Amino acid sequence: MMTDHNHTSKENNPLKSIEEWEEDILERYPDPASITKEKQEDAFRNYEAPARDTVKEFYRLNHKYQTYDFVQKKKAAFLSFDKKEMPIWDSFDFLNSLVDDSDPDIELDQMQHLLQTSEAIRNDHHPDWMVLVGLIHDMGKVLCLFGEPQWAVVGDTFPVGCAYSDKIVYPEFFKENPDFHNKQYQTKYGIYEPNCGLDNVHLSWGHDEYIYHMMKDYLPEPGLYMLRYHSFYAQHREQAYDHLLSDHDKEMFKWVRLFNPYDLYSKNPNQKSWEELKPYYQDLVHKYLPERLKF
Repeated sequence: MMTDHNHTSKENNPLKSIEEWEEDILERYPDPASITKEKQEDAFRNYEAPARDTVKEFYRLNHKYQTYDFVQKKKAAFLSFDKKEMPIWDSFDFLNSLVDDSDPDIELDQMQHLLQTSEAIRNDHHPDWMVLVGLIHDMGKVLCLFGEPQWAVVGDTFPVGCAYSDKIVYPEFFKENPDFHNKQYQTKYGIYEPNCGLDNVHLSWGHDEYIYHMMKDYLPEPGLYMLRYHSFYAQHREQAYDHLLSDHDKEMFKWVRLFNPYDLYSKNPNQKSWEELKPYYQDLVHKYLPERLKF
């Protein structure tokens, strides 16, 4: 199997920007009623919209290379958090370097995207720890700046080590994945037990799992579910893996579904300036997080 070190530049970065993935999600799942009232419920899953070639290629690579062994390798490489240490504010500056100035479709830096999410949560008077989740939920995208390919950082997440659901976007591309030909991995439960609980299930590698592990000692459990599973669309939108969830998971996924609309649909063109918001967020970060974070 080809390792990620041997990938071409085009294979590492098929998307013009990592935001193309989220734009594709918006085409598949337009604004839900909880945020936007104008659309009918039957318009929420829009699979008829033609996909951009770059997004399709992104998922081909994601589904080809996200094997069970790949996930274990990435967890071993990154969950030791020995790459960099810095205050959270430095990490946002670091993250902002992901913006491609040559892309005319990108107008906001990563920090502004995160602030839009957190401010929408705050304006709806949710607990302050959920506001913090909004602020940090995509911070794991710094993996791109550590040399990781886009398809190992963003994208819909899914379990590895068991059969792929046809509810996952572009399921036909899994035929290129070596695990597709491993009989142990291609039964309904694979290496897992019925309703074993997601804490015992390995999902495809990306920014969700990374930021969850970074924050698991600092936030309440509902916030950790939001971080860990916000890209697990096959479950929180399609309920494709109920057979692996514990009763506790099913209860906690109410929080993931609560968070999802703020993640995707809280775009506010009249966002307050960072200078206005800074005192509140400095106090919030100080309340929950250490002065320096390990990446």
